[in-house]
Amino acid sequence: MKTSVVSKEYQNLQKEIAGIQEKWKNRLKPEWITTKLDKASLESGIPVLALTSFNVNIPLFLQCIEEIIELLEKYNGNLSDQLSSLKSGLNDVVAEYWVEEALSLNTLYFSGFAHENHLDEWLPQFIAETAIRPYLQLTAEMVQDQVQYGKPGVGCPVCGEPVRLAQLEEDGKKILHCPRCLCHWNASRLTCSHCGNSNHEKIQFLTIDEDPASQIQVCEECKGYTKIIDTRQYITKPIASLLDLSTIHLDFIAQENGYMAIGEKKESN
Repeated sequence: MKTSVVSKEYQNLQKEIAGIQEKWKNRLKPEWITTKLDKASLESGIPVLALTSFNVNIPLFLQCIEEIIELLEKYNGNLSDQLSSLKSGLNDVVAEYWVEEALSLNTLYFSGFAHENHLDEWLPQFIAETAIRPYLQLTAEMVQDQVQYGKPGVGCPVCGEPVRLAQLEEDGKKILHCPRCLCHWNASRLTCSHCGNSNHEKIQFLTIDEDPASQIQVCEECKGYTKIIDTRQYITKPIASLLDLSTIHLDFIAQENGYMAIGEKKESN
């Protein structure tokens, strides 16, 4: 199988991050999450997250952030000064902003925060997103039984993350997996998850000789792609976030061939 283009060190960092997220998810209380999920909303493509309110425990959120900062320091000593400065400036008020802006994926807010505090631009949002994911993952667990299918073009039914990863599981079923909240849902083998195109003449598959467990489904209608991994060939199946990371070479191949992570529906005349 093809060796991932992602360094072992970064993969190990992400494995430890996944462990932290799992630990903190298990410390959360379901009553801190209130969702108004209904069948009509799911069918219309409204993400569960848009119908959910979170009572985030700020002290616990800050503790999670501290663990993430310590982990980043362990893997990259060059960040020590920035991380120390960031840690000293964190308080309940900042954390409350981080929760709100991380949930809404407000990149402009975090970019401005980084600039004002002389931090690398990626750093604050990376930490905030990492710390909020236990809440998203618990939400996905709470509604998973009700999320059987997704609506093409709207992303993950729970958090709205763009679709990019599918797994072939028992009986060859195609199951879409969200690397962000870890939700999963059924999908048709020959339907584009971006535009809903099911014309088999416009659905193609790119294969990789060195990676027989993987293929890339591409759509000529919207030029979108989805990575499909036959995890039945894996001895140990990784969680979606780590599988997405280890198969990033497939993203490069798809994009080099003119396909996009988010398809664009062509305008009808």
